[in-house]
Amino acid sequence: MEDDDISLAGTLGEAEELSRVMADLEARSQRFGAALTGALRSATVGGKGLEDVLRGLGNRLTDIALSAALKPLEGALGNAIGGFMGSVVPFADGGVVRSPSFFPMGGDLGLMGEAGPEAILPLRRGPDGVLGVAAGGGGAATQIVFNVTATDAASFRKSEGQLAAMLARSVGRGQRGL
Repeated sequence: MEDDDISLAGTLGEAEELSRVMADLEARSQRFGAALTGALRSATVGGKGLEDVLRGLGNRLTDIALSAALKPLEGALGNAIGGFMGSVVPFADGGVVRSPSFFPMGGDLGLMGEAGPEAILPLRRGPDGVLGVAAGGGGAATQIVFNVTATDAASFRKSEGQLAAMLARSVGRGQRGL
């Protein structure tokens, strides 16, 4: 009875693999049909010569065949690189590297974290064009303090418009990080 279970499991596995291969073959044949249809349409509607149409069809079929041939290599290479490099950790918002890590650096290979924790800080270009460390959002509120000295209430009312404009400019500069 146990041998029958193993044989049945093997048969099911083979059937699933065959089904997957057949689905892949069907998808490739549909792409071939689409390439052939497109080539013939180009010949009749576009007025291209038969030589150009056949050359284009040959190029398209070569692309399809090359894609099919390289698919297993692509998977194996992706798995090998994933195993070598480990999981990908995004640092778009910054972070800390606590152990030695390699990274691409202008065609070379860089190493960070080899002497202890190192920070990754996102850079942002300011309104003046200067590149610098981006301040994190969601921090403490910025306080703006105006000290106004007025001789009386009337003189204060006269300068109220200037104060409002100064406050608006200060808030705008704060939002731009200046």
